Amino acid sequence: MEEPRIIFENQDFLVIEKPAGTLVHSTKHNEKSLIDWLIKRYPKIVSVGEDKTRPGIVHRLDREASGLLIIAKNQKSFEYFKKLFQEHKIKKGYLALVYGELKEKRGLIDKPIGIVSSSIKRSTAARKMKEVKNAITEYEVIKTFEYAKEKFSFLQVFPKTGRTHQIRVHLASIGHPIVGDKIYGRKKEKIKSRLFLHAFLLEFVSLEGSILRLESDLQGDLTKILAEIEKGSNRLTN
Repeated sequence: MEEPRIIFENQDFLVIEKPAGTLVHSTKHNEKSLIDWLIKRYPKIVSVGEDKTRPGIVHRLDREASGLLIIAKNQKSFEYFKKLFQEHKIKKGYLALVYGELKEKRGLIDKPIGIVSSSIKRSTAARKMKEVKNAITEYEVIKTFEYAKEKFSFLQVFPKTGRTHQIRVHLASIGHPIVGDKIYGRKKEKIKSRLFLHAFLLEFVSLEGSILRLESDLQGDLTKILAEIEKGSNRLTN
């Protein structure tokens, strides 16, 4: 397992950059996960949180996604961040490459998301869904490309709620699935890529009352793909 990179750390919490492909917590006994790395480095973290299988974890990142993740090092910090997330007081930003050209350069997707019956998939429009919850996602188009006779858009995405697979489901629901998404994306991809989704921004007020804004650069594999598209692009708009 590729080790995460520590972006910020103090006595209460740390923010790490999770590599793509790393599972936050394992569902199989012999599968390595971020939790294994955490417990080895911070043994006392085993008692932090509400779930023994997810000590210190206050929010999620999909296995295929990369980017910033907050981890609480003590119970006080865990409860504090849990409340911030519940009250939507933490700003999260993602970078995503999607198929197609979005008509509006800025937009908001407000569609409830539920679990499709007899499936692990999420949806906004399935006939039979359970655990349906409201979900809101804002996006802004950074660049639009035309590559290999296909249009692509590079976005900044800001989820206002924290539903599982929210960004992936919402973008697919408006006809712009994320490149490399094996669950909600295209069956035949024009570009060979893992899920092109990177959590680049976290902004919140710390326990001490200071505003923290932490950012993470797009990871190398995705940077190379974006550069390849830009180099071969017939048209580029900003």
